[in-house]
Amino acid sequence: MMELTQNQLDFREGMSRMGAGVNLITSDGTGGKHGLVASAVCSVTDTPPTLLVCVNRAAFVHDKLLENRVVCVNVLAAHHQDLSGVFARYVEGVDRFSHGDWITKDTGAPVLADANVAFDCRIGSVVEQGSHSVLFCNIQAVHLPEKSDRGLVYFSRDYHHLETNRAL
Repeated sequence: MMELTQNQLDFREGMSRMGAGVNLITSDGTGGKHGLVASAVCSVTDTPPTLLVCVNRAAFVHDKLLENRVVCVNVLAAHHQDLSGVFARYVEGVDRFSHGDWITKDTGAPVLADANVAFDCRIGSVVEQGSHSVLFCNIQAVHLPEKSDRGLVYFSRDYHHLETNRAL
């Protein structure tokens, strides 16, 4: 294994201090049903509605996502912290989708029924950057449950729950 440079170590520490939403990226298709946890997700444009998702090319699910060409970005709520742990590491033979309540929308990718929001997407294009692929995902459907929960963010290498002041 290659040793990290001081610049890489400083970058990782700096990024740990930048809070990010916790998302469960799911997919289903010819490559099978798969999922992983990702915090590197952001909006690109609303014309047409597009998100980007960064996935490490060394991740087991990377090639499966590209083969399926569909993903769902499930934005996790505070009560999904344990579910995030289930999907954080790939373990052969474990059915991670036996946890949670799953539905499907337009693409057939698994949608977490009680996610704060879920974006059902087709992968429009992929850009390779360093160790990751940046997936530009065209939104096909948005799942907005009637109620949302406190947000789940990852900051300083730990989970945190965001409070809300409005009734949802």
